[in-house]
Amino acid sequence: MSEFVKPAAEWIAAIIELLGVSIILVLAVYALTSAIYQLTRKKNEIEFIYRQTRQRLGRGILLGLEFLVAADIIHTVAVELTFKTVGVLAIIVVIRTFLSFTLEVELTGKWPWQENGNK
Repeated sequence: MSEFVKPAAEWIAAIIELLGVSIILVLAVYALTSAIYQLTRKKNEIEFIYRQTRQRLGRGILLGLEFLVAADIIHTVAVELTFKTVGVLAIIVVIRTFLSFTLEVELTGKWPWQENGNK
């Protein structure tokens, strides 16, 4: 059973990692092309375009990070379950969680557990 699970888990983790990177890349390109389009059409003020582009980039990064964390968890649990890999996974999850929280605060102005914009 292990000879089937490990290769399958490696492929699944690789696909999810690719999906996470692709999400970040596609949404970054979308945010930038949308900003360029709006700037050339002068549809909105530059400050609005800047904030909107920043929001889109941040949301893309957050979504991509979620997929990358999922891939790391799958890889660690299904492929290499040792104290060393669990420790590395814990560090990666802490760093990515910190990044997610700080991006959320940057984008919304509140912590993820706060409601109605209370700071």
